[in-house]
This record gives sequence, C-alpha cells and structure tokens, in this order.
Amino acid sequence: MEGFKEFFGVGGYQRQPEGWFSWQHIVFVTAFMIIMVGLSVFLGLRNKEKDFKTKNKVIAWAAIIFDALKVLEMIVCCSKEHSARPLLYLLPLFLCSMQMIALPLAAFSKGRIKESALDFVFIFGILGAVMGTYGAGQNFSCYPVLSFDNVLSVITHSLSGFASLYIAISGMTSMKTKNIWITFTILISFCVLAYIADILIPYNYMFLMGGDGTPYDIFYNLVNGNKVLYPMIVVVLFLIYESLFYLVYFLVRKHKAKKKQAA
Repeated sequence: MEGFKEFFGVGGYQRQPEGWFSWQHIVFVTAFMIIMVGLSVFLGLRNKEKDFKTKNKVIAWAAIIFDALKVLEMIVCCSKEHSARPLLYLLPLFLCSMQMIALPLAAFSKGRIKESALDFVFIFGILGAVMGTYGAGQNFSCYPVLSFDNVLSVITHSLSGFASLYIAISGMTSMKTKNIWITFTILISFCVLAYIADILIPYNYMFLMGGDGTPYDIFYNLVNGNKVLYPMIVVVLFLIYESLFYLVYFLVRKHKAKKKQAA
C-alpha cells in the first residue's frame, strides 16, 4: 500500500527527484522513444499500401488511449486533492495536450477538418514528444522518474510522437496548401485561449508566462521575464516552427517528384 501511495504521490512524494537529465531520466524516456519509433515504423509500413479506413484505425486507437489517459490523470489529481480545482491546471492548452482534441478530430472527423487535424498532429506530435520527454525539466526536476506524474506524461507525449510518425509513414498526410490557414488558425486559437487561461487562473499554459525549468527559460531570461515580449517570442517560435515544417516538407516533396520524373 505504501508503494502504491508513493507511486501516485498521495500526500506528496517522499523520494527525492533524480533530476532533469539524470541518467534515470535519459534512460527512461529513451526507452519510450525507441518503443514509439519502432511501433510507428512497424505499423506505418504494414498499413502503407492498405486502404485509408484501415490506416485510420490506428489513429482512432491512439486517440482513445490518449484521451483515456488524460481523463485518468484528471481523476487521480482530483482524488488526491479531494477537489475539482486541479481540473483548472489540466486543460488541453499545452502544445502536447492539444492532442486530446486534435487526435480525435484526426481520427473521427471528415473532410478538410480531418485533413487539417491529421496535418496538425503530424506537424506538432513529434515536437511535443521530444519537448515533453527530454525537455520536461518542469516534471523531472519536481517528481521522481518512476512516479505517476512522469510515467503518464511520458506515455502521452510518446503517443503524440507515435501518431505523428505513423501518419507520415503510412501516407495519411494531406499537407494541402489550401488547408495551411486552418492549421495556423488552430495553433493561434490555442495560444490565445492559453494566454487567457494563464491570466484568469493564473497558470503557465503553453509556457507563455515563464520557462518553468524548460528550454523556454533561455528566452525568458533573454528578455528578463518581460510579460509582453516573452509570450510574443514563444508564439512566434511556434509559428516559425510550423512555417519551417511546411517549407521543408514541400521542398522534400518537390525533390522526390523531380527524381521520379527523371527516372
């Protein structure tokens, strides 16, 4: 029973955190990254030549598992606090937790919404996976590696990365130019909602209020924590990343098309 309470952090963790970028942290998240990449490559290649409906089943399961784990997180956190207040800090307003909405849309919607959601997961899933595992200084500095908070966080972030790679390998991406404005609108809308939530709660969704032990601290310190410049930099970084992702994707696709024509 004591081990059970300690894993879930009931009454607070008694163990000292091993620390961000400790060997325990690196080994733990690397193991999940290997599983994530291996599964996405295996299932992606297996389903690559199959019909879209078959391909979509994997994304549907990823969406169901992801959302089920996030609901479990909410239940556990509320149970530990004996209050619904923790829900204010578990809204899907981080870059990685947006997948709680984006993955179901990618799996179960239709038309341009589905195409845009698939592209959004493809673009940001792998970034969220890396930043939320190797870059999660806010978690691994505060909680032991083998704790509910960190284990659940690594699993959900790995699921985001898995979905991103699977979409790419199985050929589910559309990356249509006519849908680009939709993916940018999704990102900007989440940023606006996160900023509003950060002010009202207050909190640090999308790390718009501070680096919180993550690599964002570099930019936070660069502008001395300026409450206007810092969140603007974070949002601009997101937009630059998305723009560069599209640019590289289109350049690679164009290069492949030229090679195919030459052959």
